[in-house]
Amino acid sequence: MVPTPSQTVGPFFAHALPYAEGPFTVPEDHPDAIEVYGRVTDGAGEPVPDALLEICQPGLFGRCETGPDGTYRFRTARPDDYIPLLVFGRGLLKPVWTRVYLAEDAPFLAEVDPARRGTLVARGEGERSYRFDVRLQGEDETVFFAF
Repeated sequence: MVPTPSQTVGPFFAHALPYAEGPFTVPEDHPDAIEVYGRVTDGAGEPVPDALLEICQPGLFGRCETGPDGTYRFRTARPDDYIPLLVFGRGLLKPVWTRVYLAEDAPFLAEVDPARRGTLVARGEGERSYRFDVRLQGEDETVFFAF
């Protein structure tokens, strides 16, 4: 038998995959709790209102759908290095994978083209709050990795 090819996904995520506690991997009073939020946009800079994002850290898993304006929000624990982020969306044959770094001096970032390095670094907006926008295509496209 020959495997069937990949097919595009969604927009069916709101039917069964999101769950109320999905974006919250730790309680608010967790000593290392941080908030990571942002917006998912397409190649034209328009919001992607029906994407699904997942984070997976040691012992923690979160899932969040984007809102009508393409926004998402996670509460998780501060990582040692980075937060893996998986993005599912319509038009994608397979999900795309990136990383959210909280510091510009992370060792791995030296291996990334300096012109694109900033697309992997969240902007600190307060002591425990970070903004990380995901651009799926076009100018300032987020760096995605093969896995």
